[in-house]
Amino acid sequence: MFDRKEYEKRIRWFQHDRFGMFIHWGLYAIPARGEWVRSVEEMPEEEYLPFFDEFDPVDFDPKKWAAAAKQAGMKYAVLTAKHHDGFCLFDSQYTDFKSTNTPFGRDIVREFLDAFRAEGLKVGLYYSLLDWHHPDYPHFGDRNHPMRRKADPAQEAGRDFDRYLDYMHHQVRELCGNYGKLDLLWFDFSYDDMRGETWRATELVRMIRSLQPDVIMDNRLEASGEGFGSLATGNPSEYSGDFVSPEQIIPPDGLLDADGNDLCWEACITMNGNWGYHSGDKNFKPVSLLIKKLVECVSKGGNMLLNVGPDARGNIPQESLAILSQIGEWMRRNSDSVYGCGKSGLPKPENGRITRCGDTLYYHIMEPAIGAVPLYGVPKDKIRSVRLLADKSERFVQDNWIVNNYPDMAFVEVSPHAALPDPDDTVLAIRLKK
Repeated sequence: MFDRKEYEKRIRWFQHDRFGMFIHWGLYAIPARGEWVRSVEEMPEEEYLPFFDEFDPVDFDPKKWAAAAKQAGMKYAVLTAKHHDGFCLFDSQYTDFKSTNTPFGRDIVREFLDAFRAEGLKVGLYYSLLDWHHPDYPHFGDRNHPMRRKADPAQEAGRDFDRYLDYMHHQVRELCGNYGKLDLLWFDFSYDDMRGETWRATELVRMIRSLQPDVIMDNRLEASGEGFGSLATGNPSEYSGDFVSPEQIIPPDGLLDADGNDLCWEACITMNGNWGYHSGDKNFKPVSLLIKKLVECVSKGGNMLLNVGPDARGNIPQESLAILSQIGEWMRRNSDSVYGCGKSGLPKPENGRITRCGDTLYYHIMEPAIGAVPLYGVPKDKIRSVRLLADKSERFVQDNWIVNNYPDMAFVEVSPHAALPDPDDTVLAIRLKK
């Protein structure tokens, strides 16, 4: 039975924090062609297993990862405890295909959790419902399995999917029971008829809630990036999850459920074109774009989960670190317009976006003006004060012959220069009268 009060209490921190780090890491960092390399190249197991024997990320230091996330202004992080290739970054008793059995020999999940908690960040784990290593996961004819066209159809009859589900449930129980309090679980993903009760989802969620009553979950036990699931219907299932997870897109108008209520959602976004490390992918998004897209998410009532893909040595790529550092510089000055903020209730202005927290509007100016900046949609007679958020300096609503031709709109002189103080996003904190 869906308890909305408990639900709203559970997601409160998530809707406050707004900005998190996604970390995709595993054996696929060694071939360095992305996390789907086995599927895309239809790579047989015997060609992939040598990477297991080679896995020894000598530079791995989760404290550095955590420090980079915190400096960027991120409030939580999600690590791939197991991706689709089935390789586990934790010491599971149910498989030998795990980081503690590689030359590296360490429980990466535990070290990740310890390091990020020490920085005061909330922690989450990603767990793939798919498993291309497990012998009982469907091979032939499956849309995603590397052996979908190479496996012997006759062998499928010998696979026991319930045996795989037992394995999957056991591993989720390990993650929920052996590693302390988890703030978030990120399942990935449902497709075709592999959704909902195919995963024994009700049983799984009840087990999770018994061990981690406050954890929040995404919606991919019943949906994927392609759908929103029953959370959007206004009549959520027991395994609907707590938030919708659009991937590589920001919903054009935000997201509402069938009853018109705001949906809790998080857009997961890559910095370049891949989640896992890809040595040839240098198509990194500009910092300015990522700042604007974070603000766009918040202005529409959503979160951004921004991905990094460490390399085979355990280093976050320098390009990603530079991006995180520059986002962090902007966040250091302007995070009040992100944390605890959401929709403004006003139309999107043509020169930027607006976020809101209580009686304060945060007007994000992303386009310079000629003269004073028009504050589209902000009632002039409702303004109590205006401050440049970056330094709290006072700004004034203009009253002169130039702007008085437009009595229904407030104008503020942000800078005496043509350029904005912050070319990426200059933020005004506008306190409204009660």
